[in-house]
Amino acid sequence: MDDLRLALLLNAVSPAVGGVLVRGEKGTAKSTAVRALAALMPDVDVVAGCRFSCAPGAPDPECPDGPHEAAPGTARPARMVELPVGASEDRLVGALDIERALADGVKSFEPGLLADAHRGVLYVDEVNLLHDHLVDLLLDAAAMGASYVEREGVSVRHAARFLLVGTMNPEEGELRPQLLDRFGLTVEVAASREPEQRVEVVRRRLAYDDDPSAFAARWAAEEAALRARITAARATLPRVELGDAALRQIAATCAAFEVDGMRADIVMARTAAALAAWAGRTDVREEDVRQAALLALPHRRRRNPFDAPGLDEDKLDETLERFGGDDRPDADPDPDPDPDPDPDPDPDPGTDPSGPDGGPGGPGGNDVPPQGQGPDSAASAGQPERSEPSGPSAPSEPTEPSAPPAGQPEPSGTPAAGAAERAAERAGEPFRTRTLSVPGLGEGAAGRRSRARTEHGRTTGARRPRGALTGLHLAATVRAAAPHQRARGRSGPGLVVRRDDLRQATREGREGNLVLFVVDASGSMAARRRMGSVKGAVLSLLLDAYQRRDKVGLVTFRGAGAEVALPPTSSVDAAAARLGELPTGGRTPLAAGLLRAHDVLRVERLRDPSRRPLLVVVTDGRATGAGGGDALALAGRAARLHAAEGTAAVVVDCEAGPVRLGLAGSLARDLGGTAVTLDELRADSIAGLVRDVRAAGTGTGTGPRTGTGTGTGTGTGTGTATATATGSRVRDRRAA
Repeated sequence: MDDLRLALLLNAVSPAVGGVLVRGEKGTAKSTAVRALAALMPDVDVVAGCRFSCAPGAPDPECPDGPHEAAPGTARPARMVELPVGASEDRLVGALDIERALADGVKSFEPGLLADAHRGVLYVDEVNLLHDHLVDLLLDAAAMGASYVEREGVSVRHAARFLLVGTMNPEEGELRPQLLDRFGLTVEVAASREPEQRVEVVRRRLAYDDDPSAFAARWAAEEAALRARITAARATLPRVELGDAALRQIAATCAAFEVDGMRADIVMARTAAALAAWAGRTDVREEDVRQAALLALPHRRRRNPFDAPGLDEDKLDETLERFGGDDRPDADPDPDPDPDPDPDPDPDPGTDPSGPDGGPGGPGGNDVPPQGQGPDSAASAGQPERSEPSGPSAPSEPTEPSAPPAGQPEPSGTPAAGAAERAAERAGEPFRTRTLSVPGLGEGAAGRRSRARTEHGRTTGARRPRGALTGLHLAATVRAAAPHQRARGRSGPGLVVRRDDLRQATREGREGNLVLFVVDASGSMAARRRMGSVKGAVLSLLLDAYQRRDKVGLVTFRGAGAEVALPPTSSVDAAAARLGELPTGGRTPLAAGLLRAHDVLRVERLRDPSRRPLLVVVTDGRATGAGGGDALALAGRAARLHAAEGTAAVVVDCEAGPVRLGLAGSLARDLGGTAVTLDELRADSIAGLVRDVRAAGTGTGTGPRTGTGTGTGTGTGTGTATATATGSRVRDRRAA
């Protein structure tokens, strides 16, 4: 836990570092460590009676409780405010005080959690499960240092500068890149594999359960010393000098690791200064820059959710050594002699140096003062041991099989063809896909795919509440109560409201769906080029599912039957890892794959009935099996089971070659869905200009909407589909 303790303490020393994201497996005391930080934070001085924690020396001129007169403030402990995953927008940013508005006719603002967290810590447990509408509000507040509320007749702006700390289990899904970049530092936490350390953990936990007061008293002196050290480091921080050599190392490191933007450079500079202050020094050394890079860069190197966070420490050491040196302005950062020196003294910081292998080394001595040391002292956090971060491997890592001999024909769909199993093949390059959505209006979990009635989003009307009132429509409630004021004997400024007058706001937003992939891994798909393209297409759809906050599942079929490669989960990178390991070969039991998918969806409807499914079948439509010629008929019957239950479906047609049987299109009609080719799946293809195609044919059933342009509609069948896209009328004559 050394990295975690160090990251938290550095933020206590310098809140400008920007917070901490703690990633780790379940049961590793992530939340316990974060909550323990509150007791170590120094007290803050606030204006007496201010609900927004204004500082007495520099109050916010726009504070809703202001203006404040010059007066000595009152000291109070720094707050740690917890944001629940299921919190509402009103609870986060604040809203109109409904009780005072209805009872007294007064327009008053009721502060939210952002106001409570000002000058303190805002902690989000399971931050990767936070709803998108709350993430957007957090991003705005973190970027501007203020919260703006414009709703229900209230116009308020107040300061909201807080230390953002989040914990998450990567197995439950990844974090949006925009929010990920807002965390200054990130640490990976794992349970110790050393028996003695695990014994000590159990011993301390049992001691705390037996007598919490005695346990706290045992560590009171240690905590007091640590709190004093934080206060001393805060006093030292303004005197820390960040020299040109350290700045060159910081800039070169960020350039060498190709991080996006400039936030990483700023965070590294602040972290290195905080490390020096924590060590009781006023100069930033190379070991401070190295440790700052290990904490600030790993999560910023992720290009997509399937990349494991981490840093090549050998490359880091080489970069620091190359750009190290003293602070002389004319110092040459390149230690290698050059008989014909370049007139430009600054080498390209983005160049990957090729020199002797450098050992990873340690974080270096930080000259940690001895005060506060005790049994397993948290003060020793200045000397963490850094291990190589672990994470899910990228789906494109499996060894690429050797190419088939030139002129070898592609395996056919006959039972004898493709019987031998082939090793997992490398996935093709992912691309941006067309939008696939479930038709109609759902009521599932918040997301970004299909239209749904949600607790947030655009207000579309009002209705009488069914059960508990969760979102008041103020105007509709006032209109319902207004005609009855004289009969109810109203005599004062307040409005006499009864329960029958209350109206629930109806809102429309977007929901996340369950996207269940059914992937054909049989011999008919085993041609090297085709399976690589198929995996690339599924990987692209998984990226889309990650961005739209879907749950995903993976069913594969080949050989003698079908299996659930991944039960429905929010961890999209787990699905990508299973896809990368997927071998191919054998028969094509299409019916077994569809029936297994039907079983998975049946169970999921019982677990989460409000989450609507989207079935994505990736196949060329061939079917073989013990039934011989009946295999296609069995597959058709299995497909009609899904259609009978109204499951939205898309068939990704992987058939290739000059002769096409059109079996995928027939399967799509049996499913009551639509068929798209691999080329049409791309958002930048010509066919991708058409969105939400409305089929005006004679068939029955409804299918998911697809496209990236503008337009609306659902439907499948046989006929001509039309839509409007980018100002032109595009007519798609493919049989829907």
